[in-house]
Amino acid sequence: MAQLFEKENNLNMVYSFKNDYSEGAHPNILEALKNLNLVQQEGYGVDDYSKEAVDILRSKISNSNADIHFVSGGTQANLIVISSILKPYESVISATTGHINTHETGAIEATGHKVNGVDTKDGKLTPNDVKSVLEYHVDEHMVKPKLVYISNTTELGTIYKKNELEELSSFCKDNQLLLFLDGARLGSALTSQDNDLSLDELSRLVDAFYIGGTKNGALLGEAIVINKEELKTNFRYNLKQKGALLSKGRVLGVQFLELFKDDLFFDLAKHANIMATKLSTGIEGLGYSLLTKSVSNQIFPILPDTIIDKLSKKYLFYVWCKSGNAMSIIRLVTSWATKEEAIESFINDLEALK
Repeated sequence: MAQLFEKENNLNMVYSFKNDYSEGAHPNILEALKNLNLVQQEGYGVDDYSKEAVDILRSKISNSNADIHFVSGGTQANLIVISSILKPYESVISATTGHINTHETGAIEATGHKVNGVDTKDGKLTPNDVKSVLEYHVDEHMVKPKLVYISNTTELGTIYKKNELEELSSFCKDNQLLLFLDGARLGSALTSQDNDLSLDELSRLVDAFYIGGTKNGALLGEAIVINKEELKTNFRYNLKQKGALLSKGRVLGVQFLELFKDDLFFDLAKHANIMATKLSTGIEGLGYSLLTKSVSNQIFPILPDTIIDKLSKKYLFYVWCKSGNAMSIIRLVTSWATKEEAIESFINDLEALK
C-alpha cells in the first residue's frame, strides 16, 4: 500500500471526488439524444420535447400554471433569475457560503445588485438571519434587500427540512420579500434520508427555483420554475439578452424529458446519496469526524494534512479550509455514476494511512 501512494498521478489511477459532473451523462440520455437527432424541431425551447418535459414537470410540482424554462447551467440560472427580479437599487440576501456569494465570479454584483452575506453555521438561512439584514438596511442611503437566496442542498451539504422552509417562506411573505431556491443539487436534497419535503411542497413555498440536471446525470441543463405570476412577464427576453435562449433548445428538453418521464432523476440522486453515506460511514468508522452531518452527496471530513497529501496522489478532491493543528477539512462529492469499488478503495487507503 505504501508503494501505491508513492506513484505519480496519472489519469489511469486517479479517481475524482471533486464534484458530481466529472462524468458525461447517463446512457439513457445519450440514447435519447441519438434516437431523436435527425427529427426536425422548432428552436428556442418550443420544440415538442421541451414542451413535453415542461408538462411532466408541471405535473410533478402540481402546478399547471408554472412557467418553466431550460438553461444550460446553474450560474446562468442564478444570474438571469436574480437580475430579472430585482430593481437597480435592490439586493439579495444569501448565506456567505452561498454559491452566488462565493463561486460565481461576482456575477450578481456585475449586474449592479449587492449580495448581503450572512454568516451561518450550516449554510442555511433562518428568518432571524434575514431579519438582521432588514434591520440594518433602513433608508434610501443603502440598498434595499428584496430577494432571499437559498440552496437545497446547501454548499455545506445540508438540507432544508419542511418546517424550516415553511418558516422562511412565511417570513418572506410577511415582509414582502421574494424567495428563490438554487436547486443545482435538488435531487440529492429530495432523496436524502433526512428529507421530509416533496417536490410539489417545495415548489409551493418558493417564488422561483430551479431543478439541476448538470449535477445529476444530464450532459448539461437546469430547469427554472417560476411560480409567482408577476415574475413571469417577459422572462424570455431576459433569457435571450443573457445568451440563454438556445437555438437548439431541444438538447435541454430531451434530457429533462428523459430524466423525469420515469423518475430517473430521483433514482440517480439516490445512488449518489447512498454512495456518500457509505463513504461517510467508513470515514467516521475510522475515528475521523465531519464538519457537518452527512445527509446528501457532499461530505466534509476533517483529516490530518499529512494524510490529505498522500490521499491526493490517488484521489481528486477539494481542500475546503484549514482546521488548525495540522488538520484540514476536505470536500468529497459522489455522483450518479460513482462506483462502489471507488468508495471501498478510498476507505481502505485511508485506513492504511492511519
